[in-house]
Amino acid sequence: MPLEIIRNDITKMQVDVIVNAANTALQMGGGVCGAIFKAAGAAQLQQACDELGPIKTGEAVITGGFNLPAQYVIHTAGPVYKDGKHGEAELLRLCYINSLILAQQNGCKSIAFPLISSGIYGYPKAEALAIAVSTISSFLMNSDMTVFLVVFDKETFALSEKLPE
Repeated sequence: MPLEIIRNDITKMQVDVIVNAANTALQMGGGVCGAIFKAAGAAQLQQACDELGPIKTGEAVITGGFNLPAQYVIHTAGPVYKDGKHGEAELLRLCYINSLILAQQNGCKSIAFPLISSGIYGYPKAEALAIAVSTISSFLMNSDMTVFLVVFDKETFALSEKLPE
C-alpha cells in the first residue's frame, strides 16, 4: 500500500525523508517541529534552516536529516486555521503537494508526514486528515513513492480508521 496511516513517533521513522510542520521563519518550535529539531540535533538543523528561511505558507524546503534515521527533512509551513474561509484548505494541500514534489526531485522513495496544521495551528483533525489523504492519494496515482501519514495520538488514529477505503 503506497499510503499508510500509522501511529508512531515521526522522528523514529525509517524513511528517506520526514516532513516537519514548520513555521514560516523556520525556527525551532513546539510539538512535532520541536521533536524533529531535538532528534536531528537542534543547532545543526537550525543552522541549515537559517540558510533557507523564511518561507511562505504552503512552501517547502529541504535540509539534511543530521541525527535522524531519515536522510532528509522537508520543512513546510502549514496554515493557521481561522474559520476555513481564508484559503486554509488550499494552503494545506500545497504543503503536501510541494513536499511530495520536493521529495521526488531529491530521489526519495519513502516519506513520512505528520498531520500538518492539526496541532497548535488549530486545523480540525478530521478535515486535515481528509485533505492529507486525498492530496497524497492523487499524487500517488502517478508516483511509486511510499507515503506514511504518522499520527501521534489515539484520537486522530481512530479518525483515520473511519475513512472510506
